[in-house]
Amino acid sequence: MFHHDKWLDSYYIIVAPPKYILRRDEVLAGPEKWVLPVDMKSPPSITLSLPVMSGARQVVIAACGVSDKYPQGKSEGMKRAVVADGETIVTFPAVGLRDVATWIMDEAAASKLGEQYLSK
Repeated sequence: MFHHDKWLDSYYIIVAPPKYILRRDEVLAGPEKWVLPVDMKSPPSITLSLPVMSGARQVVIAACGVSDKYPQGKSEGMKRAVVADGETIVTFPAVGLRDVATWIMDEAAASKLGEQYLSK
């Protein structure tokens, strides 16, 4: 059973495939699941569950650049994760990291967040 005792010092998420941030089953898996499969990638890989990610002492999410395949993918994903009203951990699981993560984005990835998030 996972206990939120901050046993993980840091957890870094690099947003690479723009459509993949967190899957719904990662949130709904519950605290007993620590490691989960990522079957939607080729080749498949693994990730940590949301309770494990959010239980880290420090969570850093980095997104930069634009994907040729999904030109608005990262910026739309960052908008949904950081500022979109009406999003929940069920509709977009990365929302569960809003209050615990440090979000690092370049201008392209932050472009849909609003002017207050863009550096001048």
